[in-house]
Amino acid sequence: MWLYLAALVGLYYLVRWYRERQVVSHLRDKYVFITGCGSGFGNLLARQLDMRGLRVLAACRTEKAAEQLRAQSSDRLETVTLDIAKTENITAATQWVKERVGDRGLWGLVNNAGISGPSGCNEWLTKQDFVTTLNVNLLGTIEVTLSLLPLVRKARGRVVNISSIAGRLSAVGGGYSISKYGVEAFSDSLRRELAHFGVKVAVIEPGSFKTNMTNTERVLRQIREVWDQAGSEIKEIYGRKFLESYLKLISEHVLPAAEENLSEVTDCMEHALTACHPRTRYSAGWDAKLFYLPMSYMPTFLADAILTRILPRPAKAL
Repeated sequence: MWLYLAALVGLYYLVRWYRERQVVSHLRDKYVFITGCGSGFGNLLARQLDMRGLRVLAACRTEKAAEQLRAQSSDRLETVTLDIAKTENITAATQWVKERVGDRGLWGLVNNAGISGPSGCNEWLTKQDFVTTLNVNLLGTIEVTLSLLPLVRKARGRVVNISSIAGRLSAVGGGYSISKYGVEAFSDSLRRELAHFGVKVAVIEPGSFKTNMTNTERVLRQIREVWDQAGSEIKEIYGRKFLESYLKLISEHVLPAAEENLSEVTDCMEHALTACHPRTRYSAGWDAKLFYLPMSYMPTFLADAILTRILPRPAKAL
């Protein structure tokens, strides 16, 4: 019996491996629009797809970043400046994409742009702190998608949304995890709706990688700024010792564990765009596969017990 079961499991993975190796034809004729190409995953993906021969339309937040990307790429790659938190920017970028893809439509839309946003304990934050993050990571992603969806549908193409393993397990406060949970929900509903039109939707869930968003100095500065804006009563309840322990946990254990090889993520993005049979979800990074993803499937009481034990204890906790 066990032998038959092992053979069945082996056959499943063999068939899956074979299906996932099949590549879409005529890649050099296909247009892909990527947001957040100024640095990090978006920048590497734009160059990676450009080398693969696809027609890359790269959106950067600043013209300086766009110039640097063009200097590192072939003449096929084109850039546009885009702040996805601004509707007028999205409208202009949509028209720019339409002019380039014409009747072919847009094969791939990669919603990569995002910010880490102010983070820390939820009580330290204001409503505006949450709004700032949600406007970019969630509402910006939704608006870009809705604006370009007719072009993707015309090409029977792909939508690739960059979520995070924080969209499966919320370990810290702030708007980042909330926004990524929202991206997961948006992607799920979108995938089912667009299946009728031959459009595939994939979600990438990276763990912790070394990018501008995980820069240690930047992250610690944001946490201190959030702490400084908190009221005196909140500071008394948590205590200065809690803050220092929290910063030490982030700077000495969480951020140093971030992986440096960004291609682990961009390879997932590329597969979602170029494979005949892309996956619904891709998890990238050992921390995602071995810690966060298993934790997300644990009973809530067990996950809570582990995470509560890791985090420092407030001064006036019961």
